[in-house]
Order: sequence, then structure tokens, then C-alpha cells
Amino acid sequence: MQQSQSAWSRPANMFLLLCAVFIGYFMFGVSENIKGPALPRVQDEFGISELSIGFVLSLNSVGFLLACSFAGILVRRIGLRAGLLIGFGGMAASGLLFGTANGAAAFAFAFFFLNLCNGLLEISLGYATARLFTKNTGFMMNLSHFFYGFSSMLAPIAATFAMGWSPFGAEHALGWRGMFILMLAVCALPMLPAALARFPGDASKADKGSGSAGGGKQGGWRVIARDPIAWFVVVMLSLGMMAEITAGSWLVIYMEKTYGWANVRASTMLSAFFLCFTAARLVLGPVTDRIGFVKSIIVFAGFAGVCSVVAVLTGESAAWLLAVAGIGIGPIYPTVMAFLAKRYADYSDTAISFTVTMIGIFGVLGNFAIGAIFDLFGYEAGYYTAGGCALLCAAAAAVLFAKLKARGQLL
Repeated sequence: MQQSQSAWSRPANMFLLLCAVFIGYFMFGVSENIKGPALPRVQDEFGISELSIGFVLSLNSVGFLLACSFAGILVRRIGLRAGLLIGFGGMAASGLLFGTANGAAAFAFAFFFLNLCNGLLEISLGYATARLFTKNTGFMMNLSHFFYGFSSMLAPIAATFAMGWSPFGAEHALGWRGMFILMLAVCALPMLPAALARFPGDASKADKGSGSAGGGKQGGWRVIARDPIAWFVVVMLSLGMMAEITAGSWLVIYMEKTYGWANVRASTMLSAFFLCFTAARLVLGPVTDRIGFVKSIIVFAGFAGVCSVVAVLTGESAAWLLAVAGIGIGPIYPTVMAFLAKRYADYSDTAISFTVTMIGIFGVLGNFAIGAIFDLFGYEAGYYTAGGCALLCAAAAAVLFAKLKARGQLL
């Protein structure tokens, strides 16, 4: 029994666990952020409007939300290893759906399936980090998500290159279909360390707290849903995620349509956003542990909102501020995950599952709303909305900070 409990703390197994988590987040970033350079090409080929793009992105969120609704139960039954393997394998397989998409409906379904797998992966990786990183939680959460940001920075450039690549002297370039097949195929790589590692909570169904019981202790979801603080976290994170999603999905289109930039130049700006996004997670992680999680979000989200609004107000000469906004947006999600892991230490799995599922609902509505704003009121209005979401995230964090301080529960 002692051997079983300590097996996953051994150095070799810890190395495999860290590889599964870090490479997993890297591939997660690839799968989510290759779409930016491809969307203008898809839009032109299928002749679809910005509103339709917003609908496709909303359908993505439906797939993500659907996965989150059952992922927690599934992972608790089959274990973290199996959950990760299914997630990675499904992401790789979804490339074939993109490669054979012959219309807008097929393209939307491919995104739906990809996000179904991403939702399962999001929950599985969230559980893994909450169980593994019980010390220096803010730093370790941000370090894990650094790999997501790092791949997000590289993904737009790699996707742009892949779309124009003619392998082995082929007559035609890969295009957006071949790019999706190639880029998503690499998402199978983390399956190897995930298959070999022994994950905490998988070894014993009787583990206490955030083990494989998944936080069923003390009422699970009912306990979380009755806590007003949990709902403040949901609103705060949903607003922060909308600012991030807008950049990842619309920045390239915004640059091309508003300023007439070429695809390569616009994709480079998206990569610059993710460079700032990634560097912030690496550098600012220790800061969150030092000054507090909620106070950090007030500062980060406020900075991102100001950068976005000023960039749109000023015009092309200040477009670089849309990239700099990534400094503020980057640390928001992992910092909230660190807050959840600390505040709900006895049932962190359930807290993460609840929060991610709720922000999935907001994501469905938010993606459609932002697409409609871009379509009906123009690109500047769409990006003002993104900046506004970041500022509202900071405002929600300020209210949460006041409530926690009044209760003596600041983390």
C-alpha cells in the first residue's frame, strides 16, 4: 500500500507527469490557435459572413461545454490517464474532419468535435495540475499555462507557413485543410508520457480531498454552487476569457479587414500577442503568489483592457498595443485556477469542473455576441467589446477582492 501511495512521487514518474502536463498544454495551445490565420481563407472559400464565423465559434463553445458537462464524471471513473489519452487522440483525429470539410457545415462540425476533445482535455489537465501543484501554486499553474502560451505564440506562424508549404515538391500547397491535418496530428505526441505515467488519484479510489473521488466530498457541485464567491469567479473568468478568445479568433481578421495587412503580417501580430501572453505567464507567476491571486487579476485585466481600448481609439499606429494586451490577459486563467485549487482544496476537482462548465455557457453566448457585433457594427466595435470585457473582468475582481477582504479570506 505504501508503495502504491508513493509510486507517482518518484523522480522518473514525476518527470513523466510533468511531460504529460507541460507538453499537453503546449499541444492544447496548438489546437486552439491555428485557426486565426485559417479563418479568413475559410471565410473567402465558403463565402460566409462575420456573423457566421461567430456562430461557428459559438458551436465550438457548445462542444467544449458538452464535454465539460460529462468530463468530470468520466475522468473520475476512467482515471486521468485515460481521460488525457482520449483527449489527445481525439484532437489528432479531428484533423481528418477539417481535411475533408467541403462546406461551412462540415467545417463547423470539425470545430465542434475538436472542442469536444479540448473540453475533456481542459478538465483532465486542470485536475492533474490541481493534484500535482500543492506548493507555489500560482507559479506552477502559470508555468504550466506558459507552455500553452508558448505554443499559441508559435501556432499562427506555423499555421501560416504550413498553408503555403508544398511538401516534396507537390504542385499545390497544403492550404488550410492540409494545415489542420498536419498541425493537429502532432497533438498525439503527449500520449506517450501520459500512457506511461501514474497519476495521483488514479491509484486509489479512496484518496481524500482532490483525489479521484473528484471532490464529491461535502456535496460536490452543490457546495460550490451555493458559494457566492464561486459565481463571482465564474463571471470574472468568463469576461477574461472573452478578451483572450477575441484576440485568438479575430485579431488576424481585424488587421486584414481594418488596415489591409497581408496574412503573414497579421499572423505575426497574433504571434506577438501570444509572445507577450506567454512571457507574462512565465515572469508574473511568482508575483501572483506574492501579492495575492485576486489583486493580481485586477491589475492584469485592467492593463489589458486599457491597452485594447487605446489601440482601437488611436488606430494603426498603436496596433502594437493589441499585442501588448497579452501581458495582462495571459496570467488571468492560470491565476484563477490557482485560486480555485487553494480556496477549494478539499474538492478542487469539482470546483474546476464547475467553473470551466459555467464559463463554457458564457462562451457560447459570448462568441455569438462578439461575432454579431463584428458583423453588425464593424471591427472597431468588436474590439472595443474585447477591451470592455477585460475592464469588466478587473471590476469583477475588485468586487471579489472587497468581499474576500471583508470575510478575511484573501488568498
